[in-house]
Amino acid sequence: MIQRFSFGSPLPTDSVVQDIAVSSGPVPFLTADGKGGWVYTLAPEAIVYGLGEMPRGINKRGWHYITNNTDESHHGEDKLSYYGAHNFLLIDDGPSGGYFGVFIDFPGKVHYDIGYTEYSTLRFAAEEPDYDLYIITGDDLNDINHQFRQLIGRSYIPPKWAFGLAQSRFGYKTAEDVREVARQYRENDLPLDMICMDIDYMQDYADFTVNKQRFPDLAALSAELKEQGIRLVPIIDAGVRIDPKDPTCTEGLEKGYFCKKEDGTPFVAAVWPGKAYFADFLRPEVREWFGHKYKALTDCGIEGFWNDMNEPALFYSPERLKAFFKSMSELSRKDNIVQDEFFAKVVGGALGLMNAPEDYASFYHEVNGQRVRHDKVHNLYGGNMTRAASEAFRELRPGKRTLLYSRSSFIGSHRYGGIWLGDNASTWAQFLANIQMMPNVQLCGFLYTGADLCGFSYNATPDLALRWLEFGMFTPLMRNHSTDGSRMQEYYRFTNQLPAMRNMIRLRYALLPYLYSEFMKAALEDTSYFRPLGFDFADDPDAREVQDQLLLGDGVMLAPVYTQNASGRHVYLPEPMKLYRLRGAGDYDTEMLPAGHHYIRCALDEVLLFIRPGHAVPVAKPATCTAQLDESSLTLWACPDMDGKASYRMYTDDGETSDYAAPEHWKVLNAE
Repeated sequence: MIQRFSFGSPLPTDSVVQDIAVSSGPVPFLTADGKGGWVYTLAPEAIVYGLGEMPRGINKRGWHYITNNTDESHHGEDKLSYYGAHNFLLIDDGPSGGYFGVFIDFPGKVHYDIGYTEYSTLRFAAEEPDYDLYIITGDDLNDINHQFRQLIGRSYIPPKWAFGLAQSRFGYKTAEDVREVARQYRENDLPLDMICMDIDYMQDYADFTVNKQRFPDLAALSAELKEQGIRLVPIIDAGVRIDPKDPTCTEGLEKGYFCKKEDGTPFVAAVWPGKAYFADFLRPEVREWFGHKYKALTDCGIEGFWNDMNEPALFYSPERLKAFFKSMSELSRKDNIVQDEFFAKVVGGALGLMNAPEDYASFYHEVNGQRVRHDKVHNLYGGNMTRAASEAFRELRPGKRTLLYSRSSFIGSHRYGGIWLGDNASTWAQFLANIQMMPNVQLCGFLYTGADLCGFSYNATPDLALRWLEFGMFTPLMRNHSTDGSRMQEYYRFTNQLPAMRNMIRLRYALLPYLYSEFMKAALEDTSYFRPLGFDFADDPDAREVQDQLLLGDGVMLAPVYTQNASGRHVYLPEPMKLYRLRGAGDYDTEMLPAGHHYIRCALDEVLLFIRPGHAVPVAKPATCTAQLDESSLTLWACPDMDGKASYRMYTDDGETSDYAAPEHWKVLNAE
């Protein structure tokens, strides 16, 4: 059951698709704290899931958070916000306490204290008193999440080729750089479906432009690579370069489509192209205008995009930079700067230029004819940029799916595109964070998601690159991405680990019949792709506490090795399962294991996959790209139940169009 409670005058966010009547009775479970917030007393064994893209473990208890979409490159446990605002909580109060979900539909900051101040107390409050509050009850955790997913609408579905491997780097500066990546993957017998292009393909980092010296014929390059089964996936940033020769800039100015300051002049801040304007994506006409700008690239044969810097990230505003320089000028006349001045004015002043709260509070949007200050609706910005592109693709590429994923998001934008988990680092801690973030992100509707495999910043070690690949081969978005200046980490560069990496990438393609099918089930039936063990084994106290194993779809459990130098790990099985110790699609050992605690060996070139009783996993022969995948002859890996039976309900389609409902897409495979 879903109940809606409305407070003040909520601004429409378009997060939900169901029209739920407002309830007038008391809010169940929660107690008003008298300060505009809400309080709930947690049972000692309670677990709190949700909040999507946030730091710390699967269980969010024991920390405090703020949903405030943030350009945050340092993903430590001390952070309070990341790139997304996903205000959904799912409380599991233990076998005797029951379950309920909470969704705060609000476009600004929401503060959460989940057992941080008092371990027994959950507190949350929106910064403004205008929001809708949804309370969801049901039979179990899976039921509540199913209801929530129906409330917010169907998750975005990408083309099937988007489930292949993507190779990316901030540093592919020319068409020849891109060709060389494709050549190396082909010569090293490594499957590949995508090469992502960061801002270097643009002219002066301006959206919807191409540097003709570096990329003299983007359409020809796109066609050439597509013949090899590889798609180009370019980046689009939120800031529009200020350039009187750029039609995006001049048209936006003429039409009044950019965000404005209080005095009515366009807001200006610097990002990668230098000083830039920012489209007012909260206006439908602006979304339509900006979205159709992607035509400059779809006309070149481009079928996929990634939106970046759309929190929006602000390097500095001219006003704030001027004030900083003035402060430094004053300090420059001194021959001795005391510590307080150095840290507060020099260090703090420089760091404070980026993403300054004062800048976010200095410009405005037009929402339903009303002028609204940006910081009050900040979390809607990036998701509405994604929406602009997605809605335009319906006209630019009618009847076809277009790949689209974003850095910034809010619940509601999951209907328009996927997300990746931002600028992580090449550390084992970040790898574990990737594992633990996946189920909570997907709880909030973002099914097509993944992290930068091997890590975006710092230098990935070969063992980290391989172990991360062994988990990343199961995530819907499988992208290797790194920053300019870090170690080149294309998989073919790790020569000692190359045979194992080749086997793992080929294994990803062999498992695509299962992975794609489970993704489509989750999208079409509002179920989960990844979920914690506690969702299916809520009465098992050991299963509820597991933070580093995930259920994947109907019949699989994963237990990644995420510790350097480890040759195995502890695994908890809440039921008997069949272990497949995989070194490749045709190289594996199997073992039937009883329920309970196990220490399982797992060499660096192995991955552990567990199949639940009565379930089967269809496996194809590996392919060089998704277009070459042959699903006409599948092998079934199976774990028979007590009756010796195992089966799989499989979904398959053309992977390109949106004819999802045809009954011929479904079939049942029975293991012999």
